[in-house]
Amino acid sequence: MRLTFALFAVFSLLAVYLLSLIWPAAPWLLIILVPIIARGIADIMQKRHTLLRNFPVVGHARWTMEYFRPFLRQYFFESDTDGTPINRMHRDVIYQRAKGSRDSTPYGTKLDTQRVGYEWIGHSIAALHHKASDPEARVRVGGPQCTQPYMASIFNVSAMSFGALSNNAIRALNKGAAIGGFYHNTGEGSVSDYHLEHGGDLVWQIGTGYFGCRNQQGKFDPVSFAKVATLPSIKMIEIKLSQGAKPGHGGILPADKNTAEIARIRLVEVGTEVDSPPGHSAFSTPLEMMHFIAQLRQLAEGKPVGFKFAIGRTSEFVALCKAMVNTGIYPDFITVDGGEGGTGAAPLEYSNSVGMPLREALAFVCDILVGFDLKKHIRVIASGKVFNGFHIVKNLALGADICNSARGMMIALGCVQSLVCNTNKCPTGVATQDPKLSKGLDVPDKGNRVARFHKGTVHAAMEIIASAGLTHTAELNRSHIYRRVSETEVRRFDEIYSNLLPGCLLQEDKPSKFAQAMQEASAESFMPQRYITETEQGLKAVI
Repeated sequence: MRLTFALFAVFSLLAVYLLSLIWPAAPWLLIILVPIIARGIADIMQKRHTLLRNFPVVGHARWTMEYFRPFLRQYFFESDTDGTPINRMHRDVIYQRAKGSRDSTPYGTKLDTQRVGYEWIGHSIAALHHKASDPEARVRVGGPQCTQPYMASIFNVSAMSFGALSNNAIRALNKGAAIGGFYHNTGEGSVSDYHLEHGGDLVWQIGTGYFGCRNQQGKFDPVSFAKVATLPSIKMIEIKLSQGAKPGHGGILPADKNTAEIARIRLVEVGTEVDSPPGHSAFSTPLEMMHFIAQLRQLAEGKPVGFKFAIGRTSEFVALCKAMVNTGIYPDFITVDGGEGGTGAAPLEYSNSVGMPLREALAFVCDILVGFDLKKHIRVIASGKVFNGFHIVKNLALGADICNSARGMMIALGCVQSLVCNTNKCPTGVATQDPKLSKGLDVPDKGNRVARFHKGTVHAAMEIIASAGLTHTAELNRSHIYRRVSETEVRRFDEIYSNLLPGCLLQEDKPSKFAQAMQEASAESFMPQRYITETEQGLKAVI
């Protein structure tokens, strides 16, 4: 191909010369030819891309087609049930509800109801009618040690920081929360002025970097924490242990992104690189973590305090529950983030292969809490691909009390799933710090869209619940949801995820299903002090 290019260059220049003898305007063709020839020479001389050295000029078609591939696939070739992370069918219903347009579908389901994994709720002959004017279901968050409980919506904005999202995106989300009466999780980037501008309810997330409540050494600072935690807009405090998209992975705020504004909000030095370590420095054992929860609750004047995490080694959550029993200190809520959760940027291996998926994680957490007789004190929040009313109903049936959504709310803002969140070039102004792009996001309009999406989705969930003959989300249980497990077999969730009796893990005769985790877990350590594995002789400690 290089020889072909050389011949093309020589003969095209010769042709222009000969043509100029009879046509005076022919040299103008050099405006096109010279850049092409120069590009080809540069391609041959460079050593980075073999494809360009071997196929100068035309080799660039590969990168051109690769650039347009996602857009062509999304807008021309995807079916309604294709597309990842969120398929077209779910994106469409979010857009429709956010805009307040018709969200019904014609001609029946587009799903294959015979495929393994298909799920549905069992309706009742004694179905009820849920009217749009009926009050929204609310859930009280606040255990016996909480003096300022919060009545939460069953559907809310999941954690997304200012920095990951633009200032206008944060404004619009909070305006939507204020209009719709649901909470807005700040993410670990602390509470910005944009979170407070419209007065929507906030859940303040405290990460390993302690942004907004740290001293100069990056350690937790009680004074700065109390200053923010007692603000009227802050309704709950969430300690972030890990997130589904990249559990066990810390983060870095690059120096060039650490602007004066972000430095002021996060209480860091402007223009410096700031690390978010993988683990917390304020506590090092489950017992210490319970006392930290009690400290935060006291500093926040009795507001609910909980934690968010993705399930890793199951015995570590059992260790937390043992610490709750030993200390008598309970979190007011636990947010379970599934391994399918989203993020602006994460290593591929973490997004794909680290962390338990939400359904299994949620069932496990709820079972362990029931087994330790703690579920009555603690609300469970589910986070991970919650886009419609049935997603809410499934999670609540498994044992959750509340659901959070991040990407669903982003799509309601106008996100088009362009998958460039990690480039600062988000075309809709949602996941970017480029003022030229974020300026295009109209806060009043998008705030209303978020509120309408929330209202429509909650209404859909309540209609589904009414179809099952129920009046409140608290009446849902695992027997209401069915799942096809093979081409010829259907099982209810309670047959797949069997329920435990309250307090059974406190008895001598414990369910064998959790024997390994129970033996391995210790309230004195997050990681197992000894690993228990299955052998031919039963469960044995690894020496």
